Amino acid sequence: MSKVNALLPELRFPEFVLGEAWKSKKISELGDTISGLTGKSGEDFGEGMPFVTYKQVFDNSVIDYRDCGRVKIYTNENQNTLQRGDVLFTTSSETPNEVGFASVLVEVPKEPTYLNSFCFSLRPFNLDEIQPQFSRYLFHSPIYRKAITALAQGSTRYNISKGAFLNLTLSVPNSAEQQKIASCLSSLDELITAHSQKLELLKYYKKGLMQNLFPQEGEKAPKYRFSEFVQEWKKTALAEHVDLTSGYAFQSKFFSKQGKKLITPKNFTKEGKANFDKGNTKFTTEQFDPKHLCVPDDLLLLLTDLTPSCELLGKPILLTQEDGNVLLNQRIIKVTITSNLDKRFLLQYFLTSQFHRRIKSTASGSTVRHSSNKIILDTQLIIPNEFGEQEKIASCLSSLDNLILAQRAKIEQLHLHKKGLMQVLFPKLND
Repeated sequence: MSKVNALLPELRFPEFVLGEAWKSKKISELGDTISGLTGKSGEDFGEGMPFVTYKQVFDNSVIDYRDCGRVKIYTNENQNTLQRGDVLFTTSSETPNEVGFASVLVEVPKEPTYLNSFCFSLRPFNLDEIQPQFSRYLFHSPIYRKAITALAQGSTRYNISKGAFLNLTLSVPNSAEQQKIASCLSSLDELITAHSQKLELLKYYKKGLMQNLFPQEGEKAPKYRFSEFVQEWKKTALAEHVDLTSGYAFQSKFFSKQGKKLITPKNFTKEGKANFDKGNTKFTTEQFDPKHLCVPDDLLLLLTDLTPSCELLGKPILLTQEDGNVLLNQRIIKVTITSNLDKRFLLQYFLTSQFHRRIKSTASGSTVRHSSNKIILDTQLIIPNEFGEQEKIASCLSSLDNLILAQRAKIEQLHLHKKGLMQVLFPKLND
């Protein structure tokens, strides 16, 4: 590991600016490693005493005991139990960037608790020297992540050795400064948690509205209706209202960092939102038929899914001005309205659980699941006779979508703010 550029972070709280420098410590000077469960078979799991799972360590910086698995521990076994302050680490992962993830026990376990066999624990010699709340951030700091990633070894799966891990050097402040840093970052985490809970409530509220504003199985009308509309809803086939344009199998040899933007299955997200995921955008220089060019306000539908639960099958995207023009790739269709059917009402229908159940139940394929144009066109739905009622429902649900998108953006900004703080509250490595 390269030497620490300075024993001070870029940003310090005023009361510590003239205080003592951070101290360089090898991890071996901070604590001992403790192994996880040994000698267990599949029959031992499912009941018994709590144990911290690999997923808990990988997913969270703090252990929540409510999420623990269960394992039988017999009286003649010599297994290590966990205690407050233990820092748990994953020993391997599929990518070097995900190895050595850490999670901390900030509270005392209420009963003997164990650790899965694919992780190990660092047990601090002194909890004043490395406090639990500070540990959760130190072992997620850029200086630590850069160092641990450099240690990862392997080809198909990456691992770290305990010896190399213990030899890593980190910079640690005194206990008072640790408390201040932990307090600052934990307050931000609490704010992120609060906004995340608000997001879940908005999503739950929209799900409930969807169930009440669209007829459920066996019903001829929805449970809730706006008072100004009294006409009955009608049953119809989607084929009476839309034309479908199939995508084209653009060749990978023409994929480029420039050219025309493609929409591919990777642009569809698992979330309930119906907007374009820009994180997986591809471009092509291949010649194309104008019929495969999609523009803002075009409604697209995904006809394939790699996920076991088929979460993405039948997902819609309504292109926006920000998305611009895109080329329609294979396994995606463009849905063009040909009747007095509101496009945004149809978009919301494509997001209903009943539509997803139909697409999933009629899908073909084993590993990769597919739907078809025929299945989409044969879909039976019940819609309002009055176009105004379609618009009112779409407007109501779209306004909630906008609130959900704004809430997601707020959470993303908070995460970026936390990332920025992590970069300046901890010392940096030389490049």
